Amino acid sequence: MININKFSMGATAAIITSISLIAGLNRGEHAKTSIIAGLLIIAIADNISDSLGIHIYKESERACRKDINSSTFGNFITRLLLVITFIGIVWFLPPRTAFIVSSFWGLFLLSILSYLIAKVRNTKPIKEIISHLLVALAVVIGSRFLGYLILNKIN
Repeated sequence: MININKFSMGATAAIITSISLIAGLNRGEHAKTSIIAGLLIIAIADNISDSLGIHIYKESERACRKDINSSTFGNFITRLLLVITFIGIVWFLPPRTAFIVSSFWGLFLLSILSYLIAKVRNTKPIKEIISHLLVALAVVIGSRFLGYLILNKIN
């Protein structure tokens, strides 16, 4: 059985951050380049920072070295692989289409993760899925609006 707590934080962060970045930056003449650059920064710098945060948190809990390392590595690999899927979507599709496809892809992945969490917690999956999707949608909508405001002020 897969230990969901080794990758759930990284998966959630990768999904919501990637969709939000795509939502916020998908306008302008260099949208594709900006989005891919942003996603690469998320895949590397933000990922290392997040993984170090998990590593330090686990150390502060006095977890065993194996648990610390598996949580850190699980988070890093999960985020890296998921962000790469979003990079692929942006790479091959026009910005507007990439936003739509990446949104559906991300919300689908978040739904699967929410379902797995509900099963582990013995709760109703639909309740978990809806609550997690509502938070994700709020972040994406906020990012889209913020990107619109910023890009309209600059251009």
